Formats: sequence, structure tokens, C-alpha cells
Amino acid sequence: MSGDLACTYAALILHDDGQEVTADKISAVVSASGLKLEPYWSGLFAKFLEQKSVGDLISNVGAGGGGGGGGGAAAGGDAGGDAAAAAPEEEEEEEAEMDFDLF
Repeated sequence: MSGDLACTYAALILHDDGQEVTADKISAVVSASGLKLEPYWSGLFAKFLEQKSVGDLISNVGAGGGGGGGGGAAAGGDAGGDAAAAAPEEEEEEEAEMDFDLF
């Protein structure tokens, strides 16, 4: 198991138990599991978790980030059909102006 994953599980265990998440406690939990851990991991996680609480991170797992979903479908009929047809023609004109052809 990698050090970051071990520290993540240790932080979750400490949070679930209602204890403060510190470097010493993370190291103690990981040591109790029988894993070897590079010394910097527990301090790195503890320093990060001083800024954000484990509870906040858990509650925002699926929130924010990402590029957003695709656009909604047209309301009906031919709405927006003319705009979609005009877009490819503009690209072809730009390629012709550059005098650059891959094929």
C-alpha cells in the first residue's frame, strides 16, 4: 500500500473516532497496521488537514471542479439547426486562407 493511501485511511479512522488528526496520530495508526511509512507523509497530511477538515473533504467529494456537462437538447423542431450548419464552413474557410493542407 502506498504512503498516501495509508495516510488517507489513517486520517479517516481518526476522524471517525472523533480524534484530532495530527502527524503523530497518523503515524501511530499506520504503524499499528504494520505498514512502513516514509516520515514525510504523516506531516504532509497533517499540515494539509490543518487547512481543511476531514469532514469538509468528505462532504464535498462530488462537488465542484470538472468542465461541466454537455449542453441541453434543443427545445424542439429545427431550433439552432442553422447555427450548427454554419460552423463547419467557417473552419474550412480558415484552412483555405492559411494555405496549409495535411492531405
